[in-house]
Amino acid sequence: MSVGARLPRIEAADKATGRARYVDDVKLPGMLHVALLTSPHAHARICGYRLDAARAVVGVKAILIGPDLKTPRAGGIIKDESMVARDKVRYVGEPVAAVAATDLATARRAVAMIEVDYEPLVAVLSVDEALAANAPILHEEFSSYVQSIKGGGRGNIIFETSLSEGDVQAAFAQCEVIVEGIFETQAQHHVYMETNGCVADVDASGKVTLYATCQSVHHIQQRVAEELGTPMAKVRVIATRVGGGFGGKHASNVHSITAWLARAAGRPVKLVLARTQDFEVQRSRHPARIWMKTGARRDGTILARDVEITTDGGAYADESPPVLTFALMMSRGPYRIANVRARGRAVYTNKLRAGSFRGFGNPQASFASESQIDELATRLGIDPVEIRLKNAMRPNDTAFGGHPVPSCVLRDCLVQVRAAQRHAAPLPVRPGRTRGVGFAAMSHVSGLMGTAAEVQLRTDGSIALSTGCVDLGQGADTTMVQICADTLQVAIDRVSYSQQDSDSSPYNWKTAGSRSTYMTGRAVAVATAAMRDKMLLHAGEMLECAIADLELRAGGLIGIKGIPSGVTFKDVALRSFFQAGGPIAANHSFVFDGPPFDPKRASIHQLAFQNLGVYTFGAHCVEVDIDEGTGKVEVRRAWCAHDVGRAINPLACEGQIQGGFVQGIGYALTEAMQWDSEGWLTTITLADYKVPGVLDCPAEIIPIILEDPEPSHPVGAKGVGEPSLVGAAPAIANAICNATGARLRALPMKPERVLEELEKRK
Repeated sequence: MSVGARLPRIEAADKATGRARYVDDVKLPGMLHVALLTSPHAHARICGYRLDAARAVVGVKAILIGPDLKTPRAGGIIKDESMVARDKVRYVGEPVAAVAATDLATARRAVAMIEVDYEPLVAVLSVDEALAANAPILHEEFSSYVQSIKGGGRGNIIFETSLSEGDVQAAFAQCEVIVEGIFETQAQHHVYMETNGCVADVDASGKVTLYATCQSVHHIQQRVAEELGTPMAKVRVIATRVGGGFGGKHASNVHSITAWLARAAGRPVKLVLARTQDFEVQRSRHPARIWMKTGARRDGTILARDVEITTDGGAYADESPPVLTFALMMSRGPYRIANVRARGRAVYTNKLRAGSFRGFGNPQASFASESQIDELATRLGIDPVEIRLKNAMRPNDTAFGGHPVPSCVLRDCLVQVRAAQRHAAPLPVRPGRTRGVGFAAMSHVSGLMGTAAEVQLRTDGSIALSTGCVDLGQGADTTMVQICADTLQVAIDRVSYSQQDSDSSPYNWKTAGSRSTYMTGRAVAVATAAMRDKMLLHAGEMLECAIADLELRAGGLIGIKGIPSGVTFKDVALRSFFQAGGPIAANHSFVFDGPPFDPKRASIHQLAFQNLGVYTFGAHCVEVDIDEGTGKVEVRRAWCAHDVGRAINPLACEGQIQGGFVQGIGYALTEAMQWDSEGWLTTITLADYKVPGVLDCPAEIIPIILEDPEPSHPVGAKGVGEPSLVGAAPAIANAICNATGARLRALPMKPERVLEELEKRK
């Protein structure tokens, strides 16, 4: 059986030996190289360009500026941006021009010769400035933008939404203990190992082929076609190996820029961003301000919660509406709270756009939510795990918004991490340091949007599998092959898995939202089962027996139950190809089909999702040491229990849990993108922007996998890519408070911030 086996990734050897082909490895004959000119202003009107000097540089083949763009603005839910700025620039680092030349040095020299005349405008660099009564309007033409969901346009507001259940005001009147506070979270960069990049080629008919590091070939195909004003049939996207994404490669202007320049020059074009430019040009996690109020009875029963979230969307809408929506949905926490009101707004500022990032609004909401659960526990004198157990969701409860949740092992997660920590041998505490233990619980989803899979039986009895699910390094390729192989009871080396190509791969929305194993894995399982049934039909005719009498046997055999002999997959394939019926293949496609939001249970105003679901749960326990002299926080050990439905590959699940937790350490303690008073990003290198290194990570991050099969998935699987990041920051914050009594309500919890809180307590 392949499902449940701890198998190495099918691409691991290529990556370890350097054979894996990333976008910067793509080299085409006659290829040009691209350099970008970016804005030096946070907010300015473009008054004119002078290009003669750049055009005169020997080797320059094409130049792109805003006036060259003849198509409407593009974007996701709100179409408010262009591949390069036109009319206005709205953040420092926004692409203003692009040059394609015979080599990168020439392109950079030409870019430096482009002169742009700007009329500087007043910049808006915080949500408070954006919401001020006299604030400059960053998108004066907002009402003319194409918007798939309405909900913004008042001043600098991108989107407003709300979700509520019960009677919050009446419930607070019954509460005996109430905690209230404001929490703030920062902009975090994705810091994928490989920066954004693309190679574009064009054929004689004008069809553009892009080799891209991306999270969806179909999404990029749609976006590039939209920006070029050409049918999607004239754009092909092939995914290279991807050196990490975390949400930062779901859409990038580099794809459209390279495609435009390739068409203009009639030659292949490459653009791979330098690390500093990737920091400046691409996107971040949404900074957020969360006001939260939670009330309970003296016995610890939580009766009410009120939440207001404001997110900084940066210069363009990008994924701000769905990120805000999901943050509100997660703001109740994984608890039975009957009366909840959550309101939110995302606003434009003159900073780098904020977009999707591992956790998708959940880390911000959960930092506030789980911190207040501990505050309640302290005020009530209740153990922090016990208060969570008392209020934890159970099977067949409903999520915030009314989705039924048939599978829920949250209580088991909490019990297991507490037991693991209690039974672990104590680590020594060094002089001058104080030890704290903290807990956090979390939930997430696995089901949303659409996907598809195709499977074929080849003449030798092997199997060809195809999906549009791009592997970002998390092991999705191996997972899909394991599901297919397990359904047919063959070894994984009998299944070939094709590279994602928008011309031939079945549709997949994105590799995002912890959805690959549940959504695309479900499509693979259903398609493979359908092909298996066709094979059994052939075998029944060949063996002259009823299908009900047949069974699959390991190694690619079909036989009659109780009789040793049978036919091979190859026998069946040859019959279908050359004698009867035709080649055997099957496909399955669907859009998430779980129960929708329940308008009878919840009052819903302008959510940015039609539907989502398949909830997964987890709990963390961390031990931290705090240096009382410096405020430095050291995570010594962590236990992370997560519900995966059914572990297709436990090794991959453990890797996702550990990797997510480490990224969560960075979010909690060290990582923060910072801008100066003129809107310049000051953290543009890894010397300025601190990601956790080996010495910053605990030697022990113990993953605990819980399996509670999801009934809507043929194999029972759920996703686990994001939840382990979600719980890290609140667990660490709770551990700091447990050790010192200092409650930190802002991220990151750097030494100076911790020390300041310690001094206040003294």
